[in-house]
Amino acid sequence: MNTTDLQIQIFQRIKSSLVPAASLVDEIAGVLNISTDSAYRRIRGEKPVSVDEVYTLCHRYGLSLDALMNVKTDIIPFHGKYVDPAFFRFEDYLVAVAKQVGYMASFKEREMFYLCKDIPLFHHYQFKELAAFKYFFWHKTLLQSAGFASQKIALKNYPDEVYGLGRKAMDIYNSINSSEIWNTESLNGTLHQVEYFHDTRAFETDADLLRVYESLERLFAHIELQAELGYKFDSNDPGQKRLADFNMYFNEVVIGDNSIVGVLDGVKICFVTHTGINFMLTRDVDFCENMHRYYQNLMRKSTLISSVSERERSKFFKVLRNRIAVRKQNLRVSA
Repeated sequence: MNTTDLQIQIFQRIKSSLVPAASLVDEIAGVLNISTDSAYRRIRGEKPVSVDEVYTLCHRYGLSLDALMNVKTDIIPFHGKYVDPAFFRFEDYLVAVAKQVGYMASFKEREMFYLCKDIPLFHHYQFKELAAFKYFFWHKTLLQSAGFASQKIALKNYPDEVYGLGRKAMDIYNSINSSEIWNTESLNGTLHQVEYFHDTRAFETDADLLRVYESLERLFAHIELQAELGYKFDSNDPGQKRLADFNMYFNEVVIGDNSIVGVLDGVKICFVTHTGINFMLTRDVDFCENMHRYYQNLMRKSTLISSVSERERSKFFKVLRNRIAVRKQNLRVSA
């Protein structure tokens, strides 16, 4: 590959990472602090980019020169930011999540594949009580935020602003065709979290604890109806307006890892979660292709329980409902 071909490929890769409405010329001119005419000439390969400019572009857009030059290494490039508990603001985190799904939603052809270890983040915001519990859980355990360690969980203290931002991210997610691979263990993480805070008397009242269980029941009733219809709709919409396709798979063996593969106008990207709340993004072609093949193989070995397989769908959600019902009954007995 000669330098001109490499240069053109860099700009092609950058263009594929931008939202469709964005101007590549304006973007490059801004990043390199040059005129639009100079940007045009670089994009067309008429003027070579300097080493410093290549570094700036690769750093800004998370590009790997090894991948662009087809140099085979054991290195897979990811980019992302670590959450710093000392400066963490839940509002900023949800804005970042909304930005990522907003990028996916900006493409004409977009599809999301989600391997569910836990209840996907976006579903939490269908019901405020569940979103509130997760807010306190993350602050008290994953982040160990100052002021939350000794604070009782009181759903009334959940900020409306945070919930509103979560709803915005959920609304964007609802506009993207999705295939989700679930296991009956996908609920257990949240149930164990609720039980732990019950056992440690972290809830201000048992009434709040009961409301969290009830919100889980409402959420699974909503997801079950989405699976039956085969599409997403807002839980607050009595008309159940179709927003995007919803394919739900039940896999009895594999427990997921909350990773996501997006296919955007034929280009694949991958999000990998780590340390509970952090996520990384890669556009590495080999990695994303491998993940996409893995998901397709999993779906072939799973049971599709949306739109079809009414019996299997009913059995799956019955297991989840029974687990919640047992905990609610134990709560009433101990009261």
